[in-house]
Amino acid sequence: MQRREFVKSLVGVTMLSKIAEWSDAAMQLTERPNFLWITCEDMSPTLGCFGDPYAVTPNLDKLAAEGVRFVNVFTHSPVCAPSRSGVITGMYPTTIGTHNMRCQAVPPPFVRCFTEYLRAAGYYCTNNAKTDYNFAHDPKISTAGAAAAPLTAWDECSTKAHWRNRPDPTQPFFAVFNIEVTHESRIRSQEEGLLKQLATLSEKERHDPEKAPVPPYFPDTPVVRRDIARHYDTITLMDRRVGEILRQLEEDGLVENTIVWFWSDHGVGLPRAKRWVYDSGIRVPLIIRIPEKFRQWAYPDDPDRVKPGSVIDDLIAFVDFAPTMLSLAGIPIPKHMQGQAFLGPQKAPPRRFVYAARDRMDETYDIIRAVRDKRFKYIRNFAPHLPYAQEIEYAEETPTLQEWRRLNAEGKLNEVQRFFFSPTKPVEELYDTQTDPHETRNLANDPQYQPILEKMRAELFRWMKETGDVGLIPEPELAEMMRPNGKWQKTAKPYLTVLKQTKDSATVELKCPTEGASIAYRIDADGKQGQWQLYTKPVTVRKGETLVAKACRLGCLDSDEVVWRLGEPLPPTETPEPIPDWRAEIDRSGVLERLLTLKQLDGQGKAVLRAYEKALKDESSAVRYWAIVGIHHAVEDQTEREKWRAFLHEALTDPSPTVRVAAAHALCDWGEVEKGLSVLTELLLHRNEFVRLYAINALRHLGERAKPALPAIEKALNDPSGYVQRVARTILKRFGKRT
Repeated sequence: MQRREFVKSLVGVTMLSKIAEWSDAAMQLTERPNFLWITCEDMSPTLGCFGDPYAVTPNLDKLAAEGVRFVNVFTHSPVCAPSRSGVITGMYPTTIGTHNMRCQAVPPPFVRCFTEYLRAAGYYCTNNAKTDYNFAHDPKISTAGAAAAPLTAWDECSTKAHWRNRPDPTQPFFAVFNIEVTHESRIRSQEEGLLKQLATLSEKERHDPEKAPVPPYFPDTPVVRRDIARHYDTITLMDRRVGEILRQLEEDGLVENTIVWFWSDHGVGLPRAKRWVYDSGIRVPLIIRIPEKFRQWAYPDDPDRVKPGSVIDDLIAFVDFAPTMLSLAGIPIPKHMQGQAFLGPQKAPPRRFVYAARDRMDETYDIIRAVRDKRFKYIRNFAPHLPYAQEIEYAEETPTLQEWRRLNAEGKLNEVQRFFFSPTKPVEELYDTQTDPHETRNLANDPQYQPILEKMRAELFRWMKETGDVGLIPEPELAEMMRPNGKWQKTAKPYLTVLKQTKDSATVELKCPTEGASIAYRIDADGKQGQWQLYTKPVTVRKGETLVAKACRLGCLDSDEVVWRLGEPLPPTETPEPIPDWRAEIDRSGVLERLLTLKQLDGQGKAVLRAYEKALKDESSAVRYWAIVGIHHAVEDQTEREKWRAFLHEALTDPSPTVRVAAAHALCDWGEVEKGLSVLTELLLHRNEFVRLYAINALRHLGERAKPALPAIEKALNDPSGYVQRVARTILKRFGKRT
């Protein structure tokens, strides 16, 4: 896809006038539906209505009987933050730079939270309360919390947010309730409040571990069964909460006016599910209940497709949620959105494929991509030299993973169960999900499936190229492009233009010189602070009122507030701070095409060494980085290594610290431990936190060879980055050190 087309969809048209168009279009509906999203966390389609006999979910089963079950729904990322980033924007995180877990990215200027379009069209939008969009407006704020939400995204974003709080009870609403009780952490939690909730389950609601469905890749032990049973218990608790919310809707007489969605943010929070692109990590339930009056609108070609009890097996991606919501609300879908509507008057033809990506998970790096049709799944491991079972400190707390590791160390796993602990990964994986739903039989080397393998491989690379996947650009490089020298850019203050004025009032237009910024404003009066509103059209300020406005650009600091009262001089216009257009820079450079060409050589060994040698001269540090990685793992013979050692030595002085990490790591593996460690320990002091994270991850993978660096690793326990600290703890524990 031509990346500049995204920008052209907004450049030359002010955001103000564009929003006005969407608002006018939305008014074409004689009666606009309300929307209620009930979401949960870390759950696969393990509901009674999805055919799971172990589940106890009466409220969701009832919702499914009254609505539509969508049985082929997939997230683009098997972990919360990148998954939710795509949902809120309608774009792939790998396109907008939000693909790494909790990365605090700076999305391109054309990206918006889709709720802005709903608000501009008159919807009251509330979120209760998790965000986790992978961008924030303050480096000190966690991207997961409600405080990280852009001021312009929601009318309310808090644990008290509710449609009942809207000032006008006739105003259409979009309300989100996120239920956290099914989260991975609850499987192992001994928190008193959770235990009290679990104690309220009746005997019929409790799940007997002896009857728990154990996937074939897990060892079948009491520990594993207890974890699975606990997860199902939390699903039942979640189902209770769903019932409570739906009863509130009924109490308010809103059932026949509200389209209800239920979905989970990704698969179950167990090993080889959450964080992995297998179906256990990316396949989720979706139920949508559509009142009879809106069924013709929702499915114009055949309203009976969405009648109660229906099942739709079309492939649906999470990036499709935002455009579908806009379609159902009667708002034109912005051209830059990559998803497609599956309901409403803008409904697109069914998908042929869905796509998924895994990148950095907390402190641990990997890069995996996947494409799936209704039957086959193709997975490409772009870091096949890394094991599946890398430690992630948070995930290591799960008893199932501890049990799995213990039995592997004791040699008590069968072939399917111990595969997860292989020291490396195959470059390609191919699964027939119909005959092998747990994806344990890799067909990539089966001659019978070569035509399918080639088709799916070509489709994956086509998608990566078309969407401008930036995952192959090392995070230290991408972070530097977004925020040179680590500096957070600040959105410029809005400036005011008085369009009309009398002695008692003035009509004021607001604009912001920062590209991609939205504006929030409020009117304070009588000593009371007004509610923040999304600016879409000129505002009237009356005598005695105070106009307060600020501008917000995703991934940047909010502007300072502008305060103005009738009769006062207008505040001065602020010169905007330059915000790097990293997306445009990448597209102009052509680096993504060169990276994809280079990475298609993976797994071919010494036969492609000359291509790696040529890539070492590339102007892009990302290409040079992957060339070093390729040489490192393609050359296994000691004699052959001598021919390539000089290239690694030269790379130790590369301008890019990321390239230096790769070269130092390779030299350590090739026997020059002292030289390599000196570079890696020096880079543990680099100003860029992701350079430090790359360096300490390299030390992690060196095993015993990292022992001379233990003093530097111990100092990393005090690193400003919590992720660096986590890797340091992991390494020190291996060496028997207390942390």
